Amino acid sequence: MPRAFTPFLRAAYSQSPPPRRQFLPREFMLELLQDARARLPLLEAPDLPWPLAERVHDAAYLERWRRGEVTREEERALGFAWHPAVAQRGLASCGATLSATQDALETGLGINLGGGTHHAYAGHAEGFSFLNDVAIAARQALDAGLVSKVLVLDLDVHQGNGTASIFADEARVFTLSVHAERNYPFRKEISDLDVGLPDGTGDTEYLAALEDIVMPAAQHFEPELIFYLAGADVLDGDQLGRLSLTLDGLRARDETVYGWAAQTKTPLVSLMAGGYHRDPATLIAARLGTLDAALGAFAHALGAVH
Repeated sequence: MPRAFTPFLRAAYSQSPPPRRQFLPREFMLELLQDARARLPLLEAPDLPWPLAERVHDAAYLERWRRGEVTREEERALGFAWHPAVAQRGLASCGATLSATQDALETGLGINLGGGTHHAYAGHAEGFSFLNDVAIAARQALDAGLVSKVLVLDLDVHQGNGTASIFADEARVFTLSVHAERNYPFRKEISDLDVGLPDGTGDTEYLAALEDIVMPAAQHFEPELIFYLAGADVLDGDQLGRLSLTLDGLRARDETVYGWAAQTKTPLVSLMAGGYHRDPATLIAARLGTLDAALGAFAHALGAVH
């Protein structure tokens, strides 16, 4: 039986309002978790040990964020004010991704209903991200000798600038970002492959880029582990996105990625990443569609394991 880890069961999330108005309101997050729990067990995210974060992030930077010794400028770059819950949320999100990575390596599929904080750099926070969960989990897998080639397939609407910067000189990690070219971050980093799309890109153009550019590059790299940032902020109507995919287009995107990983027996870690739709019901449908695509693609493999 597959399972999912989520930071959203933690008190830092469930007992406080979202830090930004664009985030899914708490009552709708509870609805999402209830619908997800009908599909598979949900486990509370464990805390990431701080020493693991130091394998990616500057130790002095982490200590300042643990203590709340940050400037207003740093808070503006993050996108909201520092609070003890910020550190707790970061540790929970990273802990969920690390646990999902272990599941992926053991069964083929790991799921974090959360995560994808790809704007966090080694030494500074940006874009709702102060710890880079994917970078931490990828580094742990590489350092432990569990894998030798990692693909970060970032299909969030925003470029994964922090991840690209962290792994700029790491040949064992291939960073691949498909994003709205004119959207945040406005100064892009250089990924191993960047596919910047024009505003208003819809299903046909997006899926063509996925088939003609993205998947051939991903397949050529022959990864031993995939981190898939399945951002729902590519949908038409997203408050922070500039693309125009439909729910059907999003489902086709997800089925392509999960289907390839399942067919090639490549362990995959699924992360929700961004999603800020004006209609909470649409965002919930998108998240559940992504989850269903993952479970459907890996059903045979997971059944064989368990």
